[in-house]
Amino acid sequence: MSLLRSASTVSLFTLLSRVTGLVRELLIAATFGASAMTDAFNVAFRIPNLLRRLFGEGAFSQAFVPVLAATKARDGDAATRDLVTRVATVLFWILLVTSVLGIVTAPLLVWLMASGLPSKGMDGATVMTRIMFPYIAFMSLCALASGVLNTYKRFAVPAFTPVLLNIAMIGAAWLGTPWFKSLGIEPMYAVAVGVMLGGVMQLGVQLWAVRKITALQAIPVVAWRWSDISAAWTDAGTQNILTLMLPALLGVGVAQISLLINTQIASHMAVGSVSWLGYADRLMEFPTAMLGVALGVVLIPALSSANAKKDTQAYSRLLDWGLRLVVVLAVPCAVALGVFAVPLAASLYHYGAFTSVDVQQTALALSSYGVGLLGLVAIKVLAPGYYASQNIKTPVKIAVAVLVITQLLNLVFVPMFAHAGLALSIGVGALINALWLLLGLVRSKVYLPLAGWGKLLLQVVIASALLGAALFWLAHHLPWLEWRSLPYGVWQRILSLFGIIAASSLAYFAMLALMGLNFKALLKTKAN
Repeated sequence: MSLLRSASTVSLFTLLSRVTGLVRELLIAATFGASAMTDAFNVAFRIPNLLRRLFGEGAFSQAFVPVLAATKARDGDAATRDLVTRVATVLFWILLVTSVLGIVTAPLLVWLMASGLPSKGMDGATVMTRIMFPYIAFMSLCALASGVLNTYKRFAVPAFTPVLLNIAMIGAAWLGTPWFKSLGIEPMYAVAVGVMLGGVMQLGVQLWAVRKITALQAIPVVAWRWSDISAAWTDAGTQNILTLMLPALLGVGVAQISLLINTQIASHMAVGSVSWLGYADRLMEFPTAMLGVALGVVLIPALSSANAKKDTQAYSRLLDWGLRLVVVLAVPCAVALGVFAVPLAASLYHYGAFTSVDVQQTALALSSYGVGLLGLVAIKVLAPGYYASQNIKTPVKIAVAVLVITQLLNLVFVPMFAHAGLALSIGVGALINALWLLLGLVRSKVYLPLAGWGKLLLQVVIASALLGAALFWLAHHLPWLEWRSLPYGVWQRILSLFGIIAASSLAYFAMLALMGLNFKALLKTKAN
């Protein structure tokens, strides 16, 4: 199967997910603006998301997918099915206990995350944390199902299911908010209920897709008897995954500790700071998910298969292919975020309760995040170079060092740039992390760069500079902030924005073609 085709499939559905997510954020921004309750929701939503990344999509996936892919390549489908069943049993019971503990300790979790929230925000965040905390269980089980589906090269369903969360939240914000208000209930709570509904929908669709894999013959069934649970826990395959998860938990935990510290700092800043960072982060998810996540999802099973077959040439070639695509696609996106942040924030968020001040503050955070976009995307390709060979300790050590560096950068940037300083520290830290990972792969000779990198970098830099100059001119010569008072509807403004983005993208690739970039050679890599 063509890796490009697989990555394109993931990117297409990821784009749909991000577009619906943007509609969701646009609706929430117009309805609630940037207030104490939106800060409370962002904090409450961040708590289960933090633990989801820690236990589910983060550490668990990094340990589970390589072991699952190696088991499939070495031992066949029957052994794979048994492994999935045992792991599903262990994961289910761990998540059940975690969810109960999270609901009980919600006030403490909110205080640890954002003690600077006003009293109304603290109370609201506690209620919404209790409503949404079981979301971690649904999403972690989704991570297991996604790992199975990706290993069997069924990339579409895992990439599509986040759309269901966005649809549920849009419906909750659109229909649930006025209903809750009429009942005298805080309207923001309706969005929290939508999160839970979205989690149920995502898990249901993914379990249905796993059942459709003929080679597995049946959907994994969670064991309920203590003897079966104990057997699943002590199984060699399960223990291998748990052993690999320990350093991965530390690695992912380091990133989440950084996020926790940043949220805590932002909660003590001006009201709206947590929300401004959240709205900027939503826009950052477009390039990071469409490029980095898509490539990472496709590369981990392919790299794991190459490692199981001891094919070092294929392993290095896959990494080289991923990195070239990252450079070609992420560099112009980073330039665009740096010079076009105000038009992006104004066109997408400047409605209803979202003020011009909110636009400017969100744009500052967005352009600061953009500094590290290349690093954030590259990590999604470089880290699998370690995970696929079941080397998780090295990325963890690097992550710990980068955490310290990021917080030291906060001491410099936050007094200068307030909430945007937090985003800038994350961006610079991501660049350092990516460079460190790259040097490690090259020094260990796991990755040997192929010829042509110098020419490619020169082509990308020239085309991106020309693109940035054109977008800078447009950002300063069109009345982006004033459009709100002009007779333009929301879709006219958004379509105008995307028209500029589409034209800019075509111009960028045309410039690369004129400079002789061989797109056919760049895109021809095959999976194992």
